[in-house]
Amino acid sequence: MSEMTTRVLIVDDEWMVRSMLSTIMTSAPDIEVVGEASDGNTAVSMAAALEPDVVLMDIRMPRSDGLTATECLTRSPRPPRVVVLTTFDLDEYVQTALRHGAVGFLLKDATADDMIAAVRSAARGDAMLSPKVTRRLIRRFTEDDDGPSAERQRRRSEARSRLEALTEKEREVLIALSSGLSNTDIAAALHMSEATAKTHISRILSKLSLTNRVQAAILAHHAGLVD
Repeated sequence: MSEMTTRVLIVDDEWMVRSMLSTIMTSAPDIEVVGEASDGNTAVSMAAALEPDVVLMDIRMPRSDGLTATECLTRSPRPPRVVVLTTFDLDEYVQTALRHGAVGFLLKDATADDMIAAVRSAARGDAMLSPKVTRRLIRRFTEDDDGPSAERQRRRSEARSRLEALTEKEREVLIALSSGLSNTDIAAALHMSEATAKTHISRILSKLSLTNRVQAAILAHHAGLVD
């Protein structure tokens, strides 16, 4: 296998779905399916042994769900990038999974090309959510902003305090990221290389102790940097 091969673990309680996803993934020369799991507990064990780059994680499984598994995986010493599998683009469980560190989600009725592109994007650490979906998710996550003004002010103050750790350029990247832009689009908008954009994003997440772009976008929203 090439050093650039992306190792994928597929997790779904339905064997037909696993088979379909495996067939799609293995059709790409740069993707290797290293294992399949039918529940969250098995997924965590297999991920520890196989060290996949990306985990395609179903959420609604009867024995052990994907939410707990996602949280366990993202807190592991060598965390894979978890992409949630769902049948609805704003499933309430997707929001919870993103809070637990998933990098994005993939609709089960997506085209084969889109599924492969999503895995490649996750492996690169690039955006997994379109600008439209990002804005909708932020609205869902921040619905409590309509609460008491004192609470909104406290949240804004805390968010702004956290963002003080960022440089001016990192703040610019955060604003672009919060609009749902990919690394490529951020690089073009801010006149930098894609590698530089990716480095800035990694530093932003590290400085803010966040695991994904949606969390960063929500924090920027709370701070008043984006609408």
